[in-house]
Amino acid sequence: MKPIVNLGIFVADTAYRADRMPKMGETILGRTFALGPGGKGSNQSVASAMAQTGTGGKTHFITRLGQDDFAAIARSTWAKAGVHPEVTEDAESYTGAAFIFLEEATGNNAIIVSPGAAARIAPEDLDAKAELIQGAAIFMTQLEQPIPSARRGLEIAKAAGVTTILNPAPAAALDDAMLALCDFVTPNESEAETLTGLPVTSVAEAERAADALLARGVGAVIITLGGNGALYRDRGRSVHVPVISAGRVVETTGAGDAFNGGFAVALSEGRDVVDAVRFGCATAGISVTRPGTAPSMPSRPEIDALLARL
Repeated sequence: MKPIVNLGIFVADTAYRADRMPKMGETILGRTFALGPGGKGSNQSVASAMAQTGTGGKTHFITRLGQDDFAAIARSTWAKAGVHPEVTEDAESYTGAAFIFLEEATGNNAIIVSPGAAARIAPEDLDAKAELIQGAAIFMTQLEQPIPSARRGLEIAKAAGVTTILNPAPAAALDDAMLALCDFVTPNESEAETLTGLPVTSVAEAERAADALLARGVGAVIITLGGNGALYRDRGRSVHVPVISAGRVVETTGAGDAFNGGFAVALSEGRDVVDAVRFGCATAGISVTRPGTAPSMPSRPEIDALLARL
């Protein structure tokens, strides 16, 4: 079974839950604090590895870490989930960290990421892992590490006929040449708006934004719509997949990463793309019922059980 190879960053999440965000210069009391593993690439790798439980599939994660206590959190997280680390240790920098504000009443979030060593991931790091990437079923990346490195990974994968997924987060302007390297692009509403300049507040608007991305050379578009599920659109079909609920929403921070990790697994197993979107939605639907990011990712039996009830 060919592996999933993910490029991205790990950060230690420092999560603060409070009634509201403080104003500039203001101090308020928080409700809770938690320290745990995060970073979109790491979270998505954990989601994929967990969703491969018992299938024989493997997920490899290419990144950089410092030599510090936060790096130990990363390695422990990956070992527990079954992620295969492809790590360059960088003694001249630090392992990344993230500030996460969680609104008590809604579970909505605001995030500041400082990537540390992962900000020094270079195209040469991808060249060093070219053989691994070329042998993958899926190559997936995001935009938390430098964009030239993401581009190089996509180039290597595309040239080898490997299916490529770009989760364009955090939102950034991308040129058409980079978008043309992507078999699938998976923005949320705000990321889709950044890429296209079009508002995305409904399924109809998501379809228009998806068409704009298709016109720029993307193979297919999946726009995640929060509580409204996800839209899949390519040049031949358009399908709105409703949200798949697994219970009361506790925290949405890891939902997008759960979706992408689950979607990549289903694609790697040869499922129809719309079925893969549903699998991703189920993965995300379970994750939001739990606190945290990587710790919220469900196992394969949990995902299969939820889908079996539909």
